Amino acid sequence: MNRKAEFFSYVIPSVLAFALSGVYAIVDGFFIGNSVGDVGLAAINIAYPVTALLQALGTGIGMGGAVQYSIHRGKSQNGNPQDYFNTTILLLFSVCLLTMVLLTLTIHPLLSAFGARGELLSMGQEYLRIIVLGAVFQIFSTGFVPLIRNMGSSIVAMYAMIGGFLTNILFDYLLVWVFPYGLAGAAAATIIGQGVTMAVCVCYFIKVRTGFSLPGLSVVRTAAINILRIAISPFGLTFSPNIILILMNKFAMIYGGEDAVACYAAIAYITMIIVLLLQGVGDGCQPLISRYYGQKAFAEVRETKRLAYVTAGLIAIICMILLFAVRYDAAALFGASNTVQREVAGILPYFIAGFLFLAFVRVTTSGFYATEKNNFAYILVYAEPVMLFLLLLIVPRFWGITGIWACAPLSQIITAVIALAAKKMESRISACKL
Repeated sequence: MNRKAEFFSYVIPSVLAFALSGVYAIVDGFFIGNSVGDVGLAAINIAYPVTALLQALGTGIGMGGAVQYSIHRGKSQNGNPQDYFNTTILLLFSVCLLTMVLLTLTIHPLLSAFGARGELLSMGQEYLRIIVLGAVFQIFSTGFVPLIRNMGSSIVAMYAMIGGFLTNILFDYLLVWVFPYGLAGAAAATIIGQGVTMAVCVCYFIKVRTGFSLPGLSVVRTAAINILRIAISPFGLTFSPNIILILMNKFAMIYGGEDAVACYAAIAYITMIIVLLLQGVGDGCQPLISRYYGQKAFAEVRETKRLAYVTAGLIAIICMILLFAVRYDAAALFGASNTVQREVAGILPYFIAGFLFLAFVRVTTSGFYATEKNNFAYILVYAEPVMLFLLLLIVPRFWGITGIWACAPLSQIITAVIALAAKKMESRISACKL
């Protein structure tokens, strides 16, 4: 298989899977918005970061294990890839138990900290109680998918996500529209969908006889440290949009109240798919980059990154054009009121402006953690939410609610500049080593 064909054989299923993941994420908003209205949409938007935290934990650990699995399959690497598979399963199980206990005890204070109060708070609690009970399905399903992709079965990973996506839609329809269980029904539908994804992944592992055995303590310690060093980056990459969501919700509530939160809820759902498409390019090329890196095939690493930048850039440009064209109708999908729809049409261009910069940052970050350049990856993962927070403290004081919307693309532009500087620095360091 030639290089471009191999690249797209990994990236296309990954992009499609993340596109479905994006639709997956907005399905609850679609059914709740059209059933409960603006207040339901705002409530689920404020509660969603907790759901995203569970998924990010699974993705981070799964991707950390997957990267190490690929690297240790390289010709020049010593070590057993199976050790990394086994340790990844143990880490996923441990994190699952810990988060279920901690989140069960902290749902109310977390939602209050996110800015929820009154009806928004009670509805958010209704949603999260179910989500936390099903944490095992969310963490394991999102953790298994990167492992399967790095084992060379990106199509199976895509099918697993499609199965969960279709199941979620079916049960959202049944539990929100047919049987009016509201936000609790939407949460249950999410958990059932993730359970289906997890089941497909487990069936794959059984079919290919991956096997599982408890490794020795010294093996677990070494493998866990290597996995977690990498996991911090994909965890942050997956969860940072939700740190941004928390910050934007908080400041939108301060400067514009519930109406502003409802507007941002619609925008967050609309832009989430584009963010995940770009992440799909980065995660799709990661198995190839890690494998070439393990083989010390550095020319192939550079070519794979180049293809990823071009692909992500084209996706960003196409999405910018399409979203700008439908900006007046986009919020109607979520049952938003006419007032919110008009507000969203005026606000959406601010968020569209940052897509191209975001594409560059996402691919650069994936390239760093795929080749164990963890410090550079850490900087880029957390630069955007830090920049956004600093801007939100300053800009809205002079520009009001409009300043909040402008902070989103400004933070992405600053992060892209940091990414470019990090990329040049990494090139110089690599050149010195050679």
